[in-house]
Amino acid sequence: MQPLKEPYSNHLESFINYLTLERNFSPHTKDSYRNDLTRYLLYLESLGKPIADITLSDIQAFILELHNAGLEARSVARNISAIRSFHKFLVRENILGVNATENLHQPKPALHLPTVLTVDEVFRLLDAPMQEDPPAKYRLRDKALLELLYATGTRVSELVNLQQSNCYLDAGFARIFGKGSKERLVPVGRTATEWVQRYQQDLRLNLSNRESGDYLFLNARGTKLSRMSAYTIVRHYSTTACIKKKISPHTLRHTFATHLLEGGADLRAVQEMLGHSSIIATQIYTHIDRSFIKEVHKTFHPRG
Repeated sequence: MQPLKEPYSNHLESFINYLTLERNFSPHTKDSYRNDLTRYLLYLESLGKPIADITLSDIQAFILELHNAGLEARSVARNISAIRSFHKFLVRENILGVNATENLHQPKPALHLPTVLTVDEVFRLLDAPMQEDPPAKYRLRDKALLELLYATGTRVSELVNLQQSNCYLDAGFARIFGKGSKERLVPVGRTATEWVQRYQQDLRLNLSNRESGDYLFLNARGTKLSRMSAYTIVRHYSTTACIKKKISPHTLRHTFATHLLEGGADLRAVQEMLGHSSIIATQIYTHIDRSFIKEVHKTFHPRG
């Protein structure tokens, strides 16, 4: 994308600083806001109007262009959310006198049920590192990583940033730092605890060096494992386990939540373990649970 001109560029930088200093947003989230709003502000520049003269009709015309460009409904909804936050900020800072997005309504996104593994598929995936022939050099790390992802439902960014000092494995808990640096305690089951401790004792000690810090999961250089490396590990062992679904580390988060609810776990407890600020985000897994129940009925009921 081409660079923004003033004053649009100044307004955008002020907003990004606000997200950093007051909202404590992650770099990844800020990059998303920057990309979406740069596209929006370039469109406003093309209209040749001062930002104070932008109307609701102008914004709706931009949103129509997003639809015409083929953006998915979820991406359009994300753009609308960024635009509304941006205009609200400009009003708060007295840069704008009127919020043109006040009557801009967020379309209701179509329900998208995430990919979830069956119990059998999960067990095959978790067993894959120790059954692969020839065995992978870092199979202990990979086994511990997969077990911990499924045991805790953490996001991949939370997992790769997990410090050893925040793993209270003897007590069966891990302290997880999520979005906006919000922290939560998540239970860690006995199996995941055993594999993480074995990895720490038998492999991590050999990988660690002065660059390692206290990060739990390290790469071959002894530095923090990247998100992309974690993604590659999951994809590699899904192939080894002959899982046909296209999965990622986030699939294990979805699976963690779904299996808990299928087992009768309380929705609020699952919300707390996932680190969702709103229970609405957690409720999507009740739809998955209903799909599971429907499939069971279809398979086993005489008139299914």
